[in-house]
Amino acid sequence: MIIKKEKKSGIWIYYVDKDYDDAHLEKKLSSKLTRAQIRTIIDHDSDVYTKEGTLLLRFRKNKLNRQHIDAFYDNVIKFAMNTTSNRGIATGITDGGIYTNKRTMTNILGYFDKLSPRQKFAYRQNGVTLPKITVRETRFMMDYPEQYNKALPLIKEIDAYYREYIPENYGKQRKKANETPFHIDGTAFTTITTNVNFQTLLHTDKGDDNEGFGNLAVIERGSYSGGETCFPQYGIGVDVRTGDILYMDVHQPHANLPISLKSKDSVRLSIVCYLRKSIWMQTRGKSKEFAAKHNKMMRNNRRIVNPSDLGKKTQKNGVKHNKTKKKKQ
Repeated sequence: MIIKKEKKSGIWIYYVDKDYDDAHLEKKLSSKLTRAQIRTIIDHDSDVYTKEGTLLLRFRKNKLNRQHIDAFYDNVIKFAMNTTSNRGIATGITDGGIYTNKRTMTNILGYFDKLSPRQKFAYRQNGVTLPKITVRETRFMMDYPEQYNKALPLIKEIDAYYREYIPENYGKQRKKANETPFHIDGTAFTTITTNVNFQTLLHTDKGDDNEGFGNLAVIERGSYSGGETCFPQYGIGVDVRTGDILYMDVHQPHANLPISLKSKDSVRLSIVCYLRKSIWMQTRGKSKEFAAKHNKMMRNNRRIVNPSDLGKKTQKNGVKHNKTKKKKQ
């Protein structure tokens, strides 16, 4: 709930208190939000602080360059509409506490710190030792380098506003990014997550730099309602639209309100940029030469993910594959 608000230099400043305690909040994790749970939706330049004075979010309207927005959308949207099952708690869990892993249009760009289950299976089936460092380029980065590079101006703009609006957290995160060659050039980020028409359930972000601060940009095509990013414990949400930028404490539980598409081709593409802590921990202090060699090795070994390769005795790209013994009939 809002306990105080004032306007300074055209910016609304809000102070909020919790509507309910942490124990009650814990029971709501991985649940869907409804509009009735949110008292206030912000759609104007605002800073929101907890009653203790901790910054919860900073929101600015119409800041991002339209050409950068359009270039990102045009080069990424086709890939971003692939379905995956990698969002864990953000998509919900069963009554037994097991992740349902629902398929959503959620994808990653840049670098990631884990091999997929399919990659691990293929490595083992072919007798190839799993790499000690599991940091890898994402599929989009490898398969569509031209589109990836055309999408970067928007990411660099998000980074620049991060530095301007949240300088203390930015400085700590950028220092870590600079310590690993596996980061998006000229930014404090290693990784970008895109979501299309996806209502996240109540969750806290995992795997990102705990000294950093989260961010969110949205690109809309067509018409929709809903999708506001909310902190239900404080009863407050933000309506992020094309051109807006939101910086927020993603380690506080948050979620989206339901998204209602006005036509079948309406799109709400959300963009989240962050530094994955494991990437930094695995590769800090590594050289650019190491990164180039590691990336080449990972690209060469990527071939074994193809199920048709399983059980073949081949030696290509410097990787030896063991033939699986065929059982007697």
